[in-house]
Amino acid sequence: MRTSEDTELDGVFDALANVHRRSIMQALSLQPHSISQLAAMEEMSLPAIHKHIRALEDADLVIRRKVGRTSYLALHRRPLRDLQKWVGEFNPHWGNERETLENYAQYLGGTHPDGKDNQ
Repeated sequence: MRTSEDTELDGVFDALANVHRRSIMQALSLQPHSISQLAAMEEMSLPAIHKHIRALEDADLVIRRKVGRTSYLALHRRPLRDLQKWVGEFNPHWGNERETLENYAQYLGGTHPDGKDNQ
């Protein structure tokens, strides 16, 4: 059964699937930026950068604040913490570098990767 947390993670993954949006996130991890600063950094037009920002806002990854006539963006860290928590759930299953699919195939074939017989 899908939860609202699953839906939120889907949005985060969709938003981060684009190299420009990941670059924007990286810049915002250092400090807030204006939209025009981000457009200049990404060498994009304002309409193009707005499409990427809208995707990040839809995923709740950025917060927009207006100061006078200028909009500034900053990271919204809660969705990133949720993503980190989700990825962290796999840590116990990752094992070490020696635990590869090739090693597992050898294990299933009756030979341990260290050359020992599994029977």
